[in-house]
Amino acid sequence: MSNVADNFKGVLFDKDGTLFDFRGTWDVWAAGFLPKLCGGDEDLLRELVHALRFDLEKQEFQSNSIAIAGSNHEISQVIARVLKRKDVDQVEHELAESAAVAPLAPAVDLAPFLQGLKDSGYKLGVMTNDAEAVAEAHLGAAGVRDLFDFVCGFDSGFGAKPDPEPLLAFCRHVQVDPFHTVMLGDSTHDLQAARAAGMAAVGVLTGVARAAELAPHADAVLADIGELPTWLIEKSGRR
Repeated sequence: MSNVADNFKGVLFDKDGTLFDFRGTWDVWAAGFLPKLCGGDEDLLRELVHALRFDLEKQEFQSNSIAIAGSNHEISQVIARVLKRKDVDQVEHELAESAAVAPLAPAVDLAPFLQGLKDSGYKLGVMTNDAEAVAEAHLGAAGVRDLFDFVCGFDSGFGAKPDPEPLLAFCRHVQVDPFHTVMLGDSTHDLQAARAAGMAAVGVLTGVARAAELAPHADAVLADIGELPTWLIEKSGRR
């Protein structure tokens, strides 16, 4: 484990699997969206779900799916290849349009949780490998967009996780040193990005990865983001 700060000032969240429960949101969405993409062609659907590692019988993504931590563009490339479509940008647009109205399953009651952090003086941000427009739509739908100082997607101009640059963009925007910032995420991509950025790395179990997978990359692994305030108090030495 790395040394962590005793006075955090910035909190940066991943979106899918962190602010929103991954299975409650994206498994449900994929079960409806993927068959529509294939236009009723069962053979094509079987090929697509195999490429995306989506279990049709269980109706859930497998832990090695590109959908867990990949960017919308990377996922769209896989879809376009299977569907033999050359218009990857259009596929990406269709994916983002559908994802923007996905059924959201917040990991906790987000508004009071985030308001509590704001009231405690923390700067808040979101960095997701989803599209920025989708992130804006989801945060707006959840009624919490105005509680964030910074929202960044893979297409915001800073790159995608596990690259640390989008995380550092948050620090520059809110003028908080990375050492005094904590990144929360449900995948190793999130935690590796935090490590590379010089931030504290906290894993959560509302995604697909389990504690044993996240722990080697994390300063802590929490059941969900709701446990963060207690962890922050413990780290600050305040009771």
